[in-house]
Amino acid sequence: MDTSNRLNVNVLGRVLTLAKPYKGLFALAAVLAVVLAPVGILRPYLVQVMVDDYIFQYDLPGMIKILGYLFAALLLESGFRYFFIYDTNLLGQSVIRDLRVSIFNHITSLRLSYFDRTPIGTSTTRTINDIETINTVFSEGVITILADMLSLIAVLGIMFYTSWKLTLVCLITLPFLIISSYIFKEKVKSAFQKVRTQISRMNAFMQERISGMRVVQIFNAEQQEMDKFRQINHEYTTANLNSILYYAVFFAVVEIISAASLGLMVWWGARGVIGGEVTLGALVAFPIYLGMLFRPIRMLADKFNTMQMGLVAAERVFNLLDRSDRIENTGSHAPDRIRGEVAFKNVWFAYNEEDYVLRDVSFQIEKGETIALVGSTGSGKTTIINLLNRFYDIQKGAIEIDGENIQNYELRALRRRIAIVLQDVFLFTGTVLENITLRDDSISRETVIESAKMIGAHEFIERLPGGYDYNVQERGATLSMGQRQLISFVRALVFNPDILILDEATSSVDPETEGVIQYAIEQLIAKRTSIIIAHRLSTIRHASRIVVMQKGQVVEYGSHDELVQIKEGHYRKLYEMQFLEVSEQ
Repeated sequence: MDTSNRLNVNVLGRVLTLAKPYKGLFALAAVLAVVLAPVGILRPYLVQVMVDDYIFQYDLPGMIKILGYLFAALLLESGFRYFFIYDTNLLGQSVIRDLRVSIFNHITSLRLSYFDRTPIGTSTTRTINDIETINTVFSEGVITILADMLSLIAVLGIMFYTSWKLTLVCLITLPFLIISSYIFKEKVKSAFQKVRTQISRMNAFMQERISGMRVVQIFNAEQQEMDKFRQINHEYTTANLNSILYYAVFFAVVEIISAASLGLMVWWGARGVIGGEVTLGALVAFPIYLGMLFRPIRMLADKFNTMQMGLVAAERVFNLLDRSDRIENTGSHAPDRIRGEVAFKNVWFAYNEEDYVLRDVSFQIEKGETIALVGSTGSGKTTIINLLNRFYDIQKGAIEIDGENIQNYELRALRRRIAIVLQDVFLFTGTVLENITLRDDSISRETVIESAKMIGAHEFIERLPGGYDYNVQERGATLSMGQRQLISFVRALVFNPDILILDEATSSVDPETEGVIQYAIEQLIAKRTSIIIAHRLSTIRHASRIVVMQKGQVVEYGSHDELVQIKEGHYRKLYEMQFLEVSEQ
């Protein structure tokens, strides 16, 4: 067995393990598969009996009796077939329902580095398209293939029992069918793999362009993006057409082979009837047997390919589930509240394990103190707050909160006590209230309104159609930047954090709105440890101390008054540059 086959067997075993909670459904499907095989051959056998024993004997009551048996066999087979199809699909849907939850839960636990490197469309494909394809392993895969194999055995058994010579004549064409089925299986397998790759590529392209449509339209790049999409769409269509071509050729070949087998059967069977070796009833029943023989063989090749695609999709999903780049939540320290004393001790950090973006960073924040992080773009300011929340783990040094290493904290308990207000506010589709509480049932409507009043956001929210029940469009497209920012401030306040982080919270708002934002900031930072990242030095006047970053290092540390006194100091240069810009305006 080659590596590919071993891999398929391992993946299949893992997929079947997912059905463990649904042993009853799996067992019922297996039983129905076994029962369907003998039930399926009842009708042609009864037709043979009718011709041989009743029609030529002019036995009308016997014919009516056999017709009753035929009708009962039809109902019985239809009933079993219905329950078999329903059961296998129910089993598949139950498994992928649980798998969707597992993979979504896993994705939310991954490090941000995964999202930095992976297009959103790719993750969407894994979570939706690929998982849906896994359903076919149950609905059209293992159990249905077992049912078809048992049906083949039953049909061959009754054919040999009826006339072994006629059966052998009919099977002369069988090797050609097997060879063509194998070629078809291999060709379609390759084509379907290309189709899955192209689906993932198209999803990633579409998601990215739709998210960035504003940029596309601003720079008149519609035609270039359309040309690129046309190319991707052409490659996806070509992959689908290739698979369709293989189906068209294969089904035509099967029809030719089955017609040849039928011709041989009629030629030899007619001679057998004349010579008394074959009954007329057998000659009438054999075309039905041949149909029951060739249809499963033809469908088996298709079902093997369908199952193969399900396994390819499962392998991709399992590769995502097996990713180890997640934050290990091994800590047990979970206090209800924290004092908010923060210490960075000789911290070194690199996103790729080689190029350090933080180098030997050390500073300390006392309980209730507000510090500001300033520095040029790429100096490491945002990285510091990402590390404080354990979105990434450091390579060297230590980060402590209240004297306890943050790796000792239970992850949910740590992040529950820290709130971040980002520059780019992300709002979800839903009401303003839901965007503030993030559907946390422990936060009451009254708490939200009280927090909004404290921040100064209540009036603008009340003016919205529906107030707190106003439906925000995707990413808050119908709200201004200042309104979105105020909602994010209320969101931070209702969770009542012990440590508050403001990341460029006023960089994108107009001067008029900035006054409201500044008031909100004053309310937020009151009586809690706060870290403010800002390019505008006017927004950090409340800071007790300032940490000046450059190229991943702390180059200056102190109060505003202390830092502006340092000749040729980095902070002084930044301050004078902005002061000069304000003066010129």
